[in-house]
Amino acid sequence: MGGFHVVVCGGLVPDPLQVLQPVETEKGPALKNEPMLPAILDPWAAHALYEGDHLVRSREGSRLWWLTLGPKAKLQQLLMTVAQKVPFELVVLDGPAGGFTDAWEAAAALANGIESLPGLDRSRLLVFGGWESASRGAGVTLQMVGERLGIRCQFQGVDELTVLPDGRLRLLERVEGGRHQISVCAGPPAVVGWATGELPEPPNNPQVGMLNMRAAMGALQRATPAQVGVGSIRYLQVEVPEQRRDTRIVKDVPVEEMAREIVEWIRRS
Repeated sequence: MGGFHVVVCGGLVPDPLQVLQPVETEKGPALKNEPMLPAILDPWAAHALYEGDHLVRSREGSRLWWLTLGPKAKLQQLLMTVAQKVPFELVVLDGPAGGFTDAWEAAAALANGIESLPGLDRSRLLVFGGWESASRGAGVTLQMVGERLGIRCQFQGVDELTVLPDGRLRLLERVEGGRHQISVCAGPPAVVGWATGELPEPPNNPQVGMLNMRAAMGALQRATPAQVGVGSIRYLQVEVPEQRRDTRIVKDVPVEEMAREIVEWIRRS
């Protein structure tokens, strides 16, 4: 086998340490001052990128693409940090990155982007991405990308992928009760939605960063416009979940009594 062609789908999201306040605009709901908010790589997509890099480095003849959908002006800022982590071939789709975009339209743009990759071998294709997302949290975008590409072998909530000696893929998928389901497929093509994976965040490597940025600036200039919106979705109301705090300080209360009060409070809420 001549290695894998790994395409990681992952975009930017607002830094969760910022105040995220939804507002209504002419184009639908958005975040207040969204263009000004600092951005980070989606944490789930970051795991997919690191796992993809590990797999590519372990198999000679493999390639790694990072396909991202988002405003290219903010992507340029994000690249200053992500580019130092792992080497990749960047492909940019210039479009919105907010959490209110339609998952179907986002999946269509990503699938079209994958199909247009030069030199891509569909028989060796592994589509990586986040099992979830800090912005497009519908949990279905990656699955629909696979459906549009005609890929039926899909695995979600993956923590580990192992290439067996005969070329088959062994995957650990999260299931209820803190357990894993062991799945085995014949090989590519496949879609893998990563949970946390098993690899730590790679350290910064300035040399990798310089190589990535040299090619990334050209990729940003060649960014393909992606017409992604809210589709036919109609939002009646958007708001930040309320924070409730009901604190009472007491001493010498038995554990059973504390548990009973907690249960009663949950029932009243």
